[in-house]
Parts: sequence; C-alpha cells; structure tokens
Amino acid sequence: MIPKVIDLAAPVAAQFNLEVVGAVFQTNQSPPVLRVDIRNCDADTGLEDCEKMSRALEAVLDEDDVFPEAYVLEISSPGLSTLLTCDRDFVSFRGFPVLVQTHQPYRGHHQWIGNLTGRDEKFVQLNQKGRPIKIPREEILQVQLHDSPE
Repeated sequence: MIPKVIDLAAPVAAQFNLEVVGAVFQTNQSPPVLRVDIRNCDADTGLEDCEKMSRALEAVLDEDDVFPEAYVLEISSPGLSTLLTCDRDFVSFRGFPVLVQTHQPYRGHHQWIGNLTGRDEKFVQLNQKGRPIKIPREEILQVQLHDSPE
C-alpha cells in the first residue's frame, strides 16, 4: 500500500517542486492516519507546501480509491535529514564533516570521511586532513552528515 502511495504522491509533489521522502500508514489510530513526509529542496519546507500537497494528493488518492475506508491524511516535513540529496543541501553543509559511501570500492575504499568542500556535475569534493579528494558522482551511493571528520 505504501509503495503505491509513494508512486502516486511523487508526481504530485513534483508539480510543486517538492520531494516525497517517506510515508507511513498508522493503523493503530481511529480513523487510521496516512502521513506523507515532503521536502522542498529549494527552500525551507513550509505550511504552504504542506497545504498544497495535501489538497492535491487527497484528490489523487480519492480518485484512485487507494483507501476504501475513512482515513486522515497528514502532510508534514521530516525535519533535518542527515542525508544530503539536493543541491541546496550540498551548499548549506559545505565545510561540514560528511560520510560518503560508494557503490563499489573507489581507490580501495567504500567509505570516505572528510569535510565537504563542494559538488559539481561530476564530483563530490572533500577535504580529508588537508588533502583534497574528488569522488565521481556516479560512484556514490549516498552522502550524509557525519559527527566528526577522521
């Protein structure tokens, strides 16, 4: 059920320049609650974003009859994520310690820890103890904030 909700919600979110970051259906409440978390990659996610998404997604879910019984739809922001996914994240957290994980070993390592210095079309750049590191974006599985550089 949740994968279908995400499949329906993603194009709705894209219309408003939003991203769906998760969904959960809480059946322990009466009526059950469908919570969809969204994020605006261009600005802080605000109440207006949640309202627009709620109205538009409600219409899509009702039309598709995903939930035949009564439910409550909640749209919210997940808050600060440790994963860096959009350009805004890479600008906001420049200079912060990050952990970069790669699909395959890159130069013998699956993980790289250092201070984020930038990201462009081809590379994510780190400073690792004064040494610049460039990791090709196609090699990267994920980039996340890290507690402290090694």
